[in-house]
Amino acid sequence: MFKKETEYALRALVYIQLQNNRERRPGIAEIASEIETPQSFTAKILQRLVKQGFVESLKGINGGFFFDTSKEDLPLKKLIVSIEGDSLFRGCGFGLKHCDEKNPCPLHESYAPIRDAIEKLVTEETIQGLAKKYSNNGKITLNRLIPVNPGRD
Repeated sequence: MFKKETEYALRALVYIQLQNNRERRPGIAEIASEIETPQSFTAKILQRLVKQGFVESLKGINGGFFFDTSKEDLPLKKLIVSIEGDSLFRGCGFGLKHCDEKNPCPLHESYAPIRDAIEKLVTEETIQGLAKKYSNNGKITLNRLIPVNPGRD
């Protein structure tokens, strides 16, 4: 559903928040390894997210990535729009440029409620909220093969 960059950003930020909850600041190598993403691409994504103010980073022995706790939680929609734009929430399921209630495509009646539900979900859900779900069920999967150990030391 999302571009690879968005998928990796979501997974990386949730992992960062999980580690921040344990008072840790993970580095690029750790993040990429744990979420099974290419290290160079993950670094590029996180660098962009730091520039946009979504996450912070420090260099050095006690460095790594972290969320500024004085800021509000990060809604998924804000992250998604920063990477992909808002076409996911405005676009036509058939790919037409001029599709709306007055000029619907063959999928419009079925697709519009799904698109609206996705927008509602990502507007209400935050990176921090996704990380909190770990404490509710004890497991969270951020890679394709195995559950991540949020308690990594």
